[in-house]
Amino acid sequence: MDRLKGIIKKEFYHIFRDKRTLLILFGIPIVQIVLFGFAISTEIKEVKVALLNQSKEVSSHQLVNKILSTSYFKVDEILENEEAINTSFKKGRIKAAIVIPPHFEEDILKNKEAKVQIICDASDPNTGTQIGAFLEGQIQSFLYENAQKTFGSSPPIQINTEIQMRYNPELKSAYTFVPGLITIILMLICTMMTSIAITREIETGTMEVLLASPMHPSIIILGKVIPYLALSFSIAVFILFLGKFVFGVPILAHFGLITFEILLYCLVVLALGIFISTVAKTQQLALMISLFALFLPTMLLSGFIFPIHNMPLPLQMVTKVIPATYFNIIIKALMLKGATISEILKETLVLAGMFVVLVGVSIKRFNIRLG
Repeated sequence: MDRLKGIIKKEFYHIFRDKRTLLILFGIPIVQIVLFGFAISTEIKEVKVALLNQSKEVSSHQLVNKILSTSYFKVDEILENEEAINTSFKKGRIKAAIVIPPHFEEDILKNKEAKVQIICDASDPNTGTQIGAFLEGQIQSFLYENAQKTFGSSPPIQINTEIQMRYNPELKSAYTFVPGLITIILMLICTMMTSIAITREIETGTMEVLLASPMHPSIIILGKVIPYLALSFSIAVFILFLGKFVFGVPILAHFGLITFEILLYCLVVLALGIFISTVAKTQQLALMISLFALFLPTMLLSGFIFPIHNMPLPLQMVTKVIPATYFNIIIKALMLKGATISEILKETLVLAGMFVVLVGVSIKRFNIRLG
């Protein structure tokens, strides 16, 4: 029994002395609890909407105030015409638009009936459906609360809500998952495989042979990276065509622009893999960083599955340093909305900036110590 106690005591000493073991035992569960507890939320909260109020009458302003009286929605843009709705959607600024027609109050007073149009971004069908239902509920609530006070009548006054699901009228889930899978798969392949490939050379000592050759270190890195760039791009194109011809997901933007954005994202995540290889000394550590420090945040915090605006502010700040957050916006806008480069310029510039920073930091850290 004393021997058993000794072995148990010894094992506890080993566990608490090994930082990697402590990270696995305590760090990963804490991170998962925080991510799953705060990020996984399908609630409607502070959804950005655009308003096109063609009526300008008192009752139309009262209707707008009713919609904004909850924390569910906030007006991001006041539009002047219907053409501006498409532009706002393509830029990803809003998730819904409310169109109040001219003579809104007059229609209610004379005809006991008026119409309000709700246009939702259904590129994420679940969120689009929820937003449409919440907006419709707010409009009907306004009707019952204000019919007697404002219009001197009680129902059967009607406000008919026309809900339009733009970009995915059939509410197909493939419209969300095909672009999202491109984001996730490229992150995994480019980052994980690149970091492991370079770390393997360092760990086995073959990097010494390469560095002893006449080749510049940048040539060595390019030689390691280009095969994964070519394979990743081929896989992304394969997923695009599979999504289009098997699942019916549209590809509305110019294919040359899509190709450019995919290559840019591949370069960013490849640079991220190179950076990991400069930090991790072993393949095991590189794999752990790639999977747990990148895969889970990419899945949960990039907007692929759960809306970013539902997350607490600290997690929203984390999403801003994840490349997948920006590429997810880009690929959805290109495939489903037919966006142009001007409408995704902000996200494109952010990815380009990330690439420059990651390459610069990686080159600075890429100082292999022999022996």
